Amino acid sequence: MFLTTDYFSEIVPCCKKSPIGKQLPTALYVHISAIDSLEIILQEYEKKARLTEKIEGATIIKFATDRPTISYLFYPDFDSDPHPALTLSIVVNLDTEKVSYWNYKNQKNPPILHRKESFITLDYPQYETFSHLTNMEEELDLLSLNVPIGTKEQWEKRLNRKRIIFEGHYLACDCPLFPQKTFTIQIERHKAAIVRNAFSRPARLALDLLLFDEETTFFDYGCGYGGDVERIAAAGYKSQGWDPYYCPDNHKRIADIVNLGYVINVVEDINERREALLNAWQLTNKVLIVSAQVLIDDRDRGVIAYGDGIITSRNTFQKYYEQEELKFYIDQVLEVDSIPIGLGIYLVFRDEMEAQKFRASRFHSRAKTPRLITKVRRFEDYEHLLQPLMEFYTERGRLPAKGELRNEVQLKEEFRSFRQAFKVVLQVTYEDDWDMITEKRRQDLLLYLDLSQFDRRPKMRELSPEVKQDIKSLFGSYNSACVMADAMLYQVGNLEIIAQLCQKQTLGRKLKNSLLIHISVLEKLEPLLRLYEGCASHTVGRLEEANVIQFSWRIPKITYLYYPDFDDNPHPILHSRMQIQLNNLRVNHSDYEEEENPPILHYKDSLVSPDYPLYETFKELTEKEQELGLLDDYHQVNRLQGWLKFLQENNLKLDGYDLIED
Repeated sequence: MFLTTDYFSEIVPCCKKSPIGKQLPTALYVHISAIDSLEIILQEYEKKARLTEKIEGATIIKFATDRPTISYLFYPDFDSDPHPALTLSIVVNLDTEKVSYWNYKNQKNPPILHRKESFITLDYPQYETFSHLTNMEEELDLLSLNVPIGTKEQWEKRLNRKRIIFEGHYLACDCPLFPQKTFTIQIERHKAAIVRNAFSRPARLALDLLLFDEETTFFDYGCGYGGDVERIAAAGYKSQGWDPYYCPDNHKRIADIVNLGYVINVVEDINERREALLNAWQLTNKVLIVSAQVLIDDRDRGVIAYGDGIITSRNTFQKYYEQEELKFYIDQVLEVDSIPIGLGIYLVFRDEMEAQKFRASRFHSRAKTPRLITKVRRFEDYEHLLQPLMEFYTERGRLPAKGELRNEVQLKEEFRSFRQAFKVVLQVTYEDDWDMITEKRRQDLLLYLDLSQFDRRPKMRELSPEVKQDIKSLFGSYNSACVMADAMLYQVGNLEIIAQLCQKQTLGRKLKNSLLIHISVLEKLEPLLRLYEGCASHTVGRLEEANVIQFSWRIPKITYLYYPDFDDNPHPILHSRMQIQLNNLRVNHSDYEEEENPPILHYKDSLVSPDYPLYETFKELTEKEQELGLLDDYHQVNRLQGWLKFLQENNLKLDGYDLIED
């Protein structure tokens, strides 16, 4: 059965473009269950190999693309072992009909498999389990290409160095507290409660986002020691809570805002976890806040695998979600479309119109009412009547519709219409300033419509009355607005366009493959760059308190950085960083709080705009440091210890923003 060169040349491109299987430079690897999903020509090609040799029990089929061979690889423990070992390889040469056998069964260091989900189709029963394992291993940097991991010994060496073991398809710390792998554990859920001296992250974010008004009621489902209940009450709101251990006798009450804070991640029973989420939702009048721990590197805290999570050294359970996994879980259980507001924190609105109103508000950029440039008697006489109209236009970018302005009756009694009244305003301000506000509001709406497309763009009837009127006034129709939004969304995936926009920005610091800005500059960027960042913040959420954003253009990635003392420290220390890969929404979180030599920030003036309050102070320091050559070798001074050492070597020190001789 000699193959023609032309026939094999047809096989090669079919392998290389196959959407199924794992692609390597010279081969395509496919699980036996996926063969029927390949192109017909590959199925027929594989059948020719079986005519040469009767083969049964193979797990993976390797289609070589550098020579006409097919290899049958045997991994008997493919389903049960997270990284199964190869026991046998049968190689069939379809040109010469020669068959070769390679037995690995008794080898001490056989090849092993990684990324098992890449060999199978999406409908394989354990696809989600395999995929979740790979994601966790990537988060912990276990699959780095810089370190060989292809054989059993190489892999075990890497795991030992990272102090990680496996329990089934779940990762855990190699914990000395529990030497036996078979034991019964009494989970002590109440020990997961935390004594706080401030608001929890979910409660603080709810207050910051102005979800509370004077009449809002609050209920904390699983309140632990009750810290949030007390602090919300102290802030002037009706606040109650319930906890199965600390306050079991309290009644579970219906409230406007219900908080399910870090509860579903400490419940080891899957059915109880689901029940807690449903019960909290049943008590919710307006907004449910759901939060849970997201996947982090926990190997240094003493943990072992248990169920679909881990047991800590305190005998508490922790289920670490991935950000998108948490959203999927909430949405699936409650049949909703939850909204991320931070890492591991989601909002669920009872009313869809309120949900859309909240989404739109998140892309509502700030604007200042245009300043007065001249004095006109008619304006001065009626300024008290015209001020609400000016504020409304600043807020919405348009004139009010009937019933939208609080002093509509008085204003129309004097000027007959909003338009006539606004003509008086234009006599004392620049019309271009108002046009800029209108354009800014148009951009805000386009961002909202673009990013709503990632879930489900709302129908016109689902929009709040204000947003409906905004669209009618600023775009003419909802369809026109959607068409314009789609055109912008189409461009955001083009990294060449993103790179060009970043490179031509006058604001921000340009690095080799990225643009670095202070968060105050975000609203001043091109709409497409705002959309690029929105793809991260809308789907995953920003790192809380992040004040610097990095736009990467070599790969689709947004990074949020938090410098706690950005204004006060001339070279602030990086506290935490969150990177979001936009192609797969993978999140990588790094904490530098305990690091002895953390990264620090230079060139702060380049990150902010000239109207930033401390811009001149930042700029003056940067110019002085450049003049003295302190920033010439950036790699030497980009971390704290290197910077302090360099200052000492040059007999210099910083006293606030004053650079003086030591």
